[in-house]
Amino acid sequence: MKQDKLDALRARFAAGDDIFDAKFKKVFDALFSAPGVRGKPYSGIPTLLAAPQAHSSAGLDVALFGVPMDLGVTNRSGARFGPRAVRTIERIGPYNHFLDVAPLSRIRCADIGDVPFRSRFDLIESIEDIEAFCREVVASGARPLSVGGDHSVTYPILKAVGAGQPVGCVHIDAHCDTGGDFEGAKFHHGGPFRQAVLAGVLDPERTIQIGIRGSAEYLWEFSYESGMTVIHAEEFAGMGVDAVIAKSLQVLAGKPFYISIDVDGFDPSFAPGTGTPEVGGLTPREVQMLLRGLKGLEVVGGDVVEVAPQYDATTNTAQLGAQMLFEILSLIALSPSLARKV
Repeated sequence: MKQDKLDALRARFAAGDDIFDAKFKKVFDALFSAPGVRGKPYSGIPTLLAAPQAHSSAGLDVALFGVPMDLGVTNRSGARFGPRAVRTIERIGPYNHFLDVAPLSRIRCADIGDVPFRSRFDLIESIEDIEAFCREVVASGARPLSVGGDHSVTYPILKAVGAGQPVGCVHIDAHCDTGGDFEGAKFHHGGPFRQAVLAGVLDPERTIQIGIRGSAEYLWEFSYESGMTVIHAEEFAGMGVDAVIAKSLQVLAGKPFYISIDVDGFDPSFAPGTGTPEVGGLTPREVQMLLRGLKGLEVVGGDVVEVAPQYDATTNTAQLGAQMLFEILSLIALSPSLARKV
């Protein structure tokens, strides 16, 4: 390095507390209470994405909450501990460099706790509790963004979100979750999207299911018959991320949609802490790029489900779940109806 350049850098940056780029300075000022001072990520009471705490969704743009219920699982239980595990993850965000947004400083967002359940044993009653809770969130004007819990929780959330008008959906998963009755029960984590379509709250022709694989293909006839678009993990690899984004945009047709991410959509090398792992899944970077390709569309809510921390020895799955939650929150913050309010 030439001496004159080194001298110029010393003159500009030696103090160590200056940010000169206007864009970065704006982010810095929103996140730091004073130069170099920011809340410690390892102290205080943990919340989802280190968001403020609130007792209700009143006055919020986005309500973060946990759904600690896994009565609908067909294999390994434990996703009831998912919200607690994701809350303990540190240093997610607060700035999304790719989307150029610090969502918690842009919109009104808080962690409003967990859905209160009347029973730890009754699945049907629990589904009713989730719907009632989410209807209050939606009625307040906030968008629900949750951590499950098993994937059966998405059905009652969609019933609340799509009550006025059916929504589209980007669904990332190893399984289509459009199965029928299992052992006399139609409410389980293998069928929430079938039930949501039949309830008239999910538009199947504006639903795309990505990362599908494994040995349960024979259960997903409803996806094809209803008009959902299914992209298997093997097809994803052949198409590439850009083509999958283009297909997703075509399916969504520019209308409001919901995002649902089952962590078993990722290869278990990245997300071992889940109840139904399937080898051959997506990578975190592929899903990040896919989601970021949806920037500028109207996202009405989302969820990350099936984090089961007792199978997650390194906390990788909880870390991944928290990052996906942040990606969804970033997209919600950039939704046109919220962007106009900033």
